[in-house]
Amino acid sequence: MSITLTQLNLDEALRYMGCPPEKADSALREQVAGCAREVLSAARPRWSWRDVEIFSSEEEGIRLEGGLLLPGRDLRAHLTGCDRAAVFCATLGSEVDRLIRRWERLDMARALALDCCASAAVEELCDQIEAEIQRQFPDRFFPWRFSPGYGDLPLTAQDELLALLDAPRRVGLCANASHLLTPRKSVTAILGMAQHEIELTHRSCLSCPARESCSYRKAGGHCGLS
Repeated sequence: MSITLTQLNLDEALRYMGCPPEKADSALREQVAGCAREVLSAARPRWSWRDVEIFSSEEEGIRLEGGLLLPGRDLRAHLTGCDRAAVFCATLGSEVDRLIRRWERLDMARALALDCCASAAVEELCDQIEAEIQRQFPDRFFPWRFSPGYGDLPLTAQDELLALLDAPRRVGLCANASHLLTPRKSVTAILGMAQHEIELTHRSCLSCPARESCSYRKAGGHCGLS
């Protein structure tokens, strides 16, 4: 299914910029709104997903059907009660990266606003993907999506997830030598599915055990969390 982005959360973009939305003046909001329009115009959203069985919960992590092991205690705890998972990837496309790089040479303040709007846009894209997956499984219960780089799930898991989804061929999404996604405004994620109600927890960068060493945050990106 194709997803079209027509809007993004301007308050979320302001938060990425480090500005509490209630403290943003009209000039800043106007600038961010203009950058949001540019990002939405440049974005070429693409995504791919796959429904997989959670084969086993092991000491090292979670093993999916086909033998893929996703390491880490945090993901294992997060998927407690889930017997399947929707693995997906999403990207805004390389045009957004080029837009941001062009303004980095001309106006760093505007480039920052564009970058933060793009982060909010990929978050909106992932929210729409979650909603679409949940529509296809109306009798299932879902925790929030979990991405490599969050908690103790290493960024190296990006490579296996991209291979599982055939992402380079299907959506043009790859990972570099540091296991960061290219195009940069992209996400890989695991969305658990349970047959019964499960306890929901809150997600945030602040609660992530890896926040201080996060490669995404150092690169100006994020792993898909709000």
